[in-house]
Amino acid sequence: MGLIVLTGASGSGKTAIADAIAERYPDDFAIYRFDSIGVPAVDAMIRDHGSPEAWQRDKTVEWMVRLARVARSGKPVLFEGQMRIAFVLEAAAAANIADYKLLLVDCDDATRTERLAVGRGQPELANKDMMNWAAYLCGEAVQHGCEVFDTSRLSLDQCVEHMLEHLHKQSS
Repeated sequence: MGLIVLTGASGSGKTAIADAIAERYPDDFAIYRFDSIGVPAVDAMIRDHGSPEAWQRDKTVEWMVRLARVARSGKPVLFEGQMRIAFVLEAAAAANIADYKLLLVDCDDATRTERLAVGRGQPELANKDMMNWAAYLCGEAVQHGCEVFDTSRLSLDQCVEHMLEHLHKQSS
C-alpha cells in the first residue's frame, strides 16, 4: 500500500508540497487534503462532536477509512492536513492500515511567520497559539518516532523530491 500522511501546523509547507506534486504529477498520485471536507465553526464541532479535538479525531478516522480503500487500489496516495499524530495512529489502526508513512512537516518559527504573514497574507495566524501548536506536534512526533521533515531552509523543489522518494518507497 502506498500511503504517505503529512501533518504539521500552518505554514510548515505541507500543502505547498502536496499542491506541487499534484500539479507536476497529476496522473501518478492521488492527493487528498484534510480540509477539503470543510472545517465547521467551533460551536458546530462542539455541538456535533463534543469538542474541536473530538471533531478532528472523528474526521481523521473517517479519512483513514476512505484512504485505505484508495491506497489498496494501487495508486500511491498523499494525504495532508493538520492532524494530531495520535489521531492518525489511532485512525490507521481502526482502518487496518499497517503499511504507511507518517511525517511531520515542520519549520522554524521565523520561517512559519514569514510564510503565513507574507506568503499567505494571513499574519493573524502567525501567533503564539500557532507556534505552540507546532511545538506540540513536534513533541508528539518525537514521542511516537515519526520523521520530522524540516522545510525551513529547503526550496519547494527539494521538498517535493523528498516526498517523491517516500511515495516511491511506499508504493514499491
